[in-house]
Amino acid sequence: MSSLSDFTGKAIIISAPSGAGKTTLVKRLLESGLPVKFSISACSRKPRKDEINGKDYYFLTIAEFKTQIQNNSFIEWEEVYENNFYGTLKSEIDGIWNMGKHVIFDVDVLGGISLKKYFGKNAISIFIKPPSLKTLSERLVKRNTDNKESISSRIAKSKKEMEYIDKFDCIIKNDELNNATKNIIGVVEKFILM
Repeated sequence: MSSLSDFTGKAIIISAPSGAGKTTLVKRLLESGLPVKFSISACSRKPRKDEINGKDYYFLTIAEFKTQIQNNSFIEWEEVYENNFYGTLKSEIDGIWNMGKHVIFDVDVLGGISLKKYFGKNAISIFIKPPSLKTLSERLVKRNTDNKESISSRIAKSKKEMEYIDKFDCIIKNDELNNATKNIIGVVEKFILM
């Protein structure tokens, strides 16, 4: 790789319906040895049990998030559920590229489409497809982080998100984790070497 001043960072955008396994695949990509770094998103929801501010997300209040929107601090942001905002801070991406690494995004489907529009040919958008909605539902129940009402809402949202699959550059079916891992590493490696 040439000097940092010549470095043009790329964006790897990974999206999926909730429960499709994108977070697991992102973790495996980060452990693959490729020159990539995770973009930490900002959100307005409360942290889950083991989540850490600045590591998993930047946890902001709804008011703080809205102030950042007004300050044009985001590349993209979305109100995923009512008063539940997620977004990508411009400062986060600049920091990663200044390290000479390519940025990995783990975002919802509409966020992925927005990021692809923003970065254009400098990005690859990857859709992680679950084996089926039934499997997705089973994974969400097994994850044990949401109540039944929330799971029903996520399944309904997942059905809607599957309609956007053709807006992505690449589709990886996650029916067997090791195969999906091998596929995603191969796709990303090829893209960053282009």
